[in-house]
Order: sequence, then structure tokens, then C-alpha cells
Amino acid sequence: MVAALNFLDVPPSSETLTVYDREHMVLYLRLLDAARDGADWREAVRVLFELNPDIAPERCRRVHDAHLARAQWLHERGYRELARESRPKQ
Repeated sequence: MVAALNFLDVPPSSETLTVYDREHMVLYLRLLDAARDGADWREAVRVLFELNPDIAPERCRRVHDAHLARAQWLHERGYRELARESRPKQ
């Protein structure tokens, strides 16, 4: 598995897709999959961010929760922007 080694603790917040969102789309999808499968946040943060929640639990939880929230935003609303972009131009 490839970890998201180049990440912010908290992704940028915007009502539109950001460059960061586009660069971390696979990470967001993997976080959504982990949440759907009932994975423990500690395991997800170990695998996806290569962080150790035993050493810095508060930071790890913040990183996980912030990125999962952004992934959920993308799933619920942000995908519309991607859909518009994929429509053929007329």
C-alpha cells in the first residue's frame, strides 16, 4: 500500500475542489472504504498516513478525522464538480 506521505494535518476547506483534493483523491477513497468496512481509525492512520497513533494520538486523530470529513464532503457534494468536468463539451 502506498501511504500519503505528502499531506497536511488538516486539508484545505473549500466549497469547491482544491488542488489538494485532486492530489489526495485516492487517499479520500481509501478512507471512505476503511470507514465503510469499520476499520479502526488507528489502523487507517498507520496504513494511509504512516503515522503512529501510540506516539501522537491527538495529532493522528485530527489528521484522520479531518481527512475523512473532507472525503465525506467530496462523496456528498464535491463529486458534482468532477461530474461537470467529465461531461463532453458541446
